[in-house]
Amino acid sequence: MLFKNLTVQSPTIFIGVNKMNIRVKPSWLPPGKNCGLCGEKSCKNFLRLVNAGKKAYADCPYYNDPLSSNNKDFITEAEYPDKDVLGHTYDFVLEPLPGEISARKIVLPFRADMVEKMDIKEGDYVLGRPMGAGCPIPHVLQVIKAENITGLLYTWVVGPKFSREHESKDIVAYHMIGFEGLAGRINKEPSFGCRATFLPGFCMMSLNHTGVVNMLLQKSHGLHIRIEDIRILAGRD
Repeated sequence: MLFKNLTVQSPTIFIGVNKMNIRVKPSWLPPGKNCGLCGEKSCKNFLRLVNAGKKAYADCPYYNDPLSSNNKDFITEAEYPDKDVLGHTYDFVLEPLPGEISARKIVLPFRADMVEKMDIKEGDYVLGRPMGAGCPIPHVLQVIKAENITGLLYTWVVGPKFSREHESKDIVAYHMIGFEGLAGRINKEPSFGCRATFLPGFCMMSLNHTGVVNMLLQKSHGLHIRIEDIRILAGRD
């Protein structure tokens, strides 16, 4: 039978040709970001589901059909200016930890008891605005960890689309406690115990933030940093 002895290297997908299922090498692969935006924890899991017919390539936000004549050039990496929107320099950009979708954001609802009352837990989406830091933009956050005793939520910022496509719990307002991630595009080395200025990765305002560095670890994948006592700066002068 034609194609009977056809073997190729994985990863592979199934396609139908003349009512026969043929295992062939895909012409497109996801970028390996493991961003989770397709609904899976890794690109590897995503490919398995594509292979099983339970996912389509179009479920990946980075998908670019190589056979289509309507392809556009998509920007898949954030680009940062040398200065913030007000023309002030920053010490570094706070980027995600490896395999994560954004820098980690630690928040405290204005009513900390609501974490327990609303049964906020890992995997939930919460909606609110960081009023304590002076930010005018509501954020949608995916919960990594929730502490009932303190009310602290450890989260990733995922964007407004998730509040429309998933059930979200509205905490209305929260205090901006801290950030954790990798210090990238470093203009000035952060120092433990000192206040630094930084841009959170993918920040819609592109405006300097400031905080006190209370963890600084040099790892193989970069400078792992945690910053607390967060404020938004109108300027540095």
